[in-house]
Amino acid sequence: MRYLRRLLAENPAELIWPIVIFLLTVALGWVVRWLILKALRGWVRRSQSRGGAVLIDVLAGPMVIWAAILAAHFAIQSSDLPPRFASRGAEILYFLWMVSVTLMGMRLAGNLVRNFGDQVPGAQPVTTLSQNLAQIGVLILGIVLVLDHFDYSIKTILTALGIGGLAVALALQDTLSNLFAGFYVAVARQVRLGDYVKLNTGEEGYVSDIGWRSTTIRSLNSNMIIVPNAKLAQAIVTNYNLPEKRMSASFQVGVSYRSDPDQVEKLLLEIVQAGMADIPGLLADPAPEVTFDPGFGESSIGLTVSFTVIEFAAQFGVRNELKRRIFRRFRQERIEIPFPTRTVQLENPSELPEGRPAQQSKL
Repeated sequence: MRYLRRLLAENPAELIWPIVIFLLTVALGWVVRWLILKALRGWVRRSQSRGGAVLIDVLAGPMVIWAAILAAHFAIQSSDLPPRFASRGAEILYFLWMVSVTLMGMRLAGNLVRNFGDQVPGAQPVTTLSQNLAQIGVLILGIVLVLDHFDYSIKTILTALGIGGLAVALALQDTLSNLFAGFYVAVARQVRLGDYVKLNTGEEGYVSDIGWRSTTIRSLNSNMIIVPNAKLAQAIVTNYNLPEKRMSASFQVGVSYRSDPDQVEKLLLEIVQAGMADIPGLLADPAPEVTFDPGFGESSIGLTVSFTVIEFAAQFGVRNELKRRIFRRFRQERIEIPFPTRTVQLENPSELPEGRPAQQSKL
């Protein structure tokens, strides 16, 4: 710094040429950046490549920084700075370049996992946890390269981390528990993104993300339920998407004892089979069925209509539409859906005249 002040005071003209080189290099770098991004955008428009879009998004910012670092390097090399200043400047520029490359690599790794991770055969589901792991891997690689360049012993750092690891593990016990539980949930694949699950504590919905601390579940009314990974790993979970998404559903229909059960069964089966053509989510395989169950009730005959839907959430819309059609068809066929009734018999033998029957009341 003292050298720079003396240079500015005695011979400021010596700084003009390095400054000119710096500005020219930055301008040239900006032009090269513009040409590269223009070529990439044209390629993306022609090929509709998601990889090209990811590359443009990642390179747009760092290329400006790289141009500035390269310009500073050329400016330092063209100046009359003492060797120790030039060497120190080169080390600083290398460090800044490695930081920018590492940050760009972390962003690129996260975007690639998010956009292409689900297309790799046998790969784990793409979650926030998997994206973070990819970014952490790039960060560790960048740190190792920087330390190796500056001749820092990695073994010493690992030894220090090992000594302090116990204290960190005790302080972050809950956090680490959730982290490793998240690994288990993601690797076991018993709970996957998009699955409809129900916990034994009552929470249910679609799994929207598995993070390093918690799993996010979106309920049917679009509320977000945050479940710590440790709680999820210990919970009793019903996964309605495993072993397959389609599932059976049913509802009961009660008709009068004056109705013909065979006719009602045939009518109900006809309604469900007709709905396969235009009710979204209703499947033809396995075939629907109507059973005489629960059968004899207090005031009606109970029948059960069973059918198959494409996924858990589809059963509500299918059940609603089938019930509407059954109600309208019953009205057309004059099939009675009885109100609950009960016959109550009042009897007091000591007060009744001989031969007089007990009174009955129908409610």
